[in-house]
Amino acid sequence: MRKATTTVIVWVARVAWLAVAVSGGIAIEAAIDDRSAAVRWVATIGGWSLWAVVALAVAIASVRSLTIVRVLVPMAIVATVGAIIGGAGALAAAALGLPALIATFAVYTAEFGRGFVQASAYGDEERFPLRPPAAGGAAAGLVWLVWAPMAAAGPLLLAAESWIAGVILSLLAVAGAVYFGPRWHRLAQRWLVLVPAGLVVHDPVVLADTVSLRTAQIERMQLAPADTGAADLTGPASGYALEVGLTESITAVYAYTPSAPNGTAIHLTAMLLAPSRPGEALAAADRRGLPVG
Repeated sequence: MRKATTTVIVWVARVAWLAVAVSGGIAIEAAIDDRSAAVRWVATIGGWSLWAVVALAVAIASVRSLTIVRVLVPMAIVATVGAIIGGAGALAAAALGLPALIATFAVYTAEFGRGFVQASAYGDEERFPLRPPAAGGAAAGLVWLVWAPMAAAGPLLLAAESWIAGVILSLLAVAGAVYFGPRWHRLAQRWLVLVPAGLVVHDPVVLADTVSLRTAQIERMQLAPADTGAADLTGPASGYALEVGLTESITAVYAYTPSAPNGTAIHLTAMLLAPSRPGEALAAADRRGLPVG
């Protein structure tokens, strides 16, 4: 059932993005109809380039594609706002905005993320995306809200010969993509991985090193009780957490920070993880013979 749901959501995203191409051209043309030839050229080339990059990424499932679509698909919403400001009619704007919203919602679902992360899996392993740390996820969203309008407006201002504003916004957008792009990508590289030998926690945001556990080291996996004393490796993230109890103490190292440039090592006998679908992760662990319950 989960696999079927994932397939449906992935295809919803693909079809919605196709609809963005059909309706987006009409809305953008209406907004730039009375602009200069340079503005029309930049808007047209930029819009079709964005659409083509996302279309390729949404067609080829992978972890890198997941980052690309989650960063760029919402740009269609920015384009909708820009079309409205530019004078596009309500019907044309709605025809672009609706599929843009549907595509954005689809690519941010847990099922879509699971499908794209699993597509990059090696051999007999199952990857389950981890929910982002609450603070880190909010910061990433706020940064995108600042970056996206700059990326859209900068080239258009240059085309309109608003040189100072265009240069400043374009340079800031490029710098933002270079600096924040790898950080956005790390959010897509956070997984709980079930492997034949046990499980692996791959989390370059929270952890400095991957945590690998053999089946014999796992005492029990369960939804975390409210009074758990397990070490929090979630970030912390909101929502239900999964608790992994161990048969022995292990060492995990929190990610590097300015105050701890070598990371912070902790010893633990139980840990909390936050897969986007904890129940699905537990069911898969049970099928693999790991102690669940």
